[in-house]
Amino acid sequence: MEAYAAVLLWAIPGFFVLVLIEIAYGHFTKKQTYTLMDTLSSLSSGMTNVLKDVLGLAFILISYPFLVTHLSLIELESTTLIYILAFIAIDFASYWIHRLNHKINIFWNNHIIHHSSEEFNLACALRQSISNLIGFSALFLLPAAFLGIPAEVILTLSPLHLFAQFWYHTRHIGKLGILEYILVTPSQHRVHHAINPRYIDKNLAAIFCIWDRIFGTFQEELDEEPPVYGTLKPVQSWNPIWINFQHVWVLLRDAWYTKSWRSKLKIWFMPTGWRPLDVKDRFPLLSRETNTALRYNPQYSNPWKAIALFHFTVLVYLLIFLLSQFSELETAFQLSFGLLLLLSIFGFTALMDFYAWAPKVELFRGGLGLVYLFLPQTQNVWEAYPINQSIVFGYFIASILLAVWAKKQAPQRRLVLN
Repeated sequence: MEAYAAVLLWAIPGFFVLVLIEIAYGHFTKKQTYTLMDTLSSLSSGMTNVLKDVLGLAFILISYPFLVTHLSLIELESTTLIYILAFIAIDFASYWIHRLNHKINIFWNNHIIHHSSEEFNLACALRQSISNLIGFSALFLLPAAFLGIPAEVILTLSPLHLFAQFWYHTRHIGKLGILEYILVTPSQHRVHHAINPRYIDKNLAAIFCIWDRIFGTFQEELDEEPPVYGTLKPVQSWNPIWINFQHVWVLLRDAWYTKSWRSKLKIWFMPTGWRPLDVKDRFPLLSRETNTALRYNPQYSNPWKAIALFHFTVLVYLLIFLLSQFSELETAFQLSFGLLLLLSIFGFTALMDFYAWAPKVELFRGGLGLVYLFLPQTQNVWEAYPINQSIVFGYFIASILLAVWAKKQAPQRRLVLN
């Protein structure tokens, strides 16, 4: 995890700079594709994914090193050709994992966060899941395991394969000629993120679009039908943690209340969106299938915008602190401080959703943060980083004061806004 944390220290600023460049480009060309809260939600989602990964908050059901050790038919050394074959194998596996996420109810919960933005820009590329808590994706790398592709090659290329999917989340690049027949392009990926009926579940490939063309999931972007972004069941929230588990909550509720024992079991493995009729009528869900113009768009005064930016800025700083000192920190501190940051992201984004209970959560979080700051178990860390101790102290005091202010404002949460 130390090596991954070190890589992220370079990757995160790079992603942020590219997002800022796209925002500036949109501003000067009067083709802005960003809104404040959607952007903060996307970037906060990226932070939750980083925390989940570096803290190792997942159970690996089966790993690639295990597969290649026990199933390899030949033994290959690390050469340029091996790296090329490995990258193709990773991309092939990515296509089928992605297709599974789109097609099966329970697996859609692992992917809904990535499609939850009603915008399409570089920031929404960072909406990555924290709900995929059981790792089994190595099963889709069986061809690589049979070929004996070394585990270290797969482990090296996997982050690069993921980072290479960042650039095509933009509306500012048109079609790219012959590359449209080789690579996944911004035009193709705009189709993938769209909820237009003819675009749903299309263009599932990650890097090479050949998989979509071979397996019948390719769809060209049509000039006469501009993509509409988001999910058919709109998430109606900026809170990345809630978005990550929103779909599975619906599945759990439906499985509990449906009268059919058969439905209680099959709901998890049916096509995405399937629900038993008795709970479908009892608990209707808002849908954009008949009105794609519906958008989640609460209005914020300047003080509310300033509060959101304040929370986000401080939390980014604290995340960078955690990553930069990761190898020097004890495991207990890594885990506890990381979980505190996750709670902080949950708290401030819930506040921005205008939930009536959010100020109470923020008061609790502020108090918990102050207690955490002065625990005997954390003092050796803060003695080594006194400036960060002061920043953390000031942040949690400010969180308490802002929660009190927000409670007095008592804004009303409205679920659907155009």
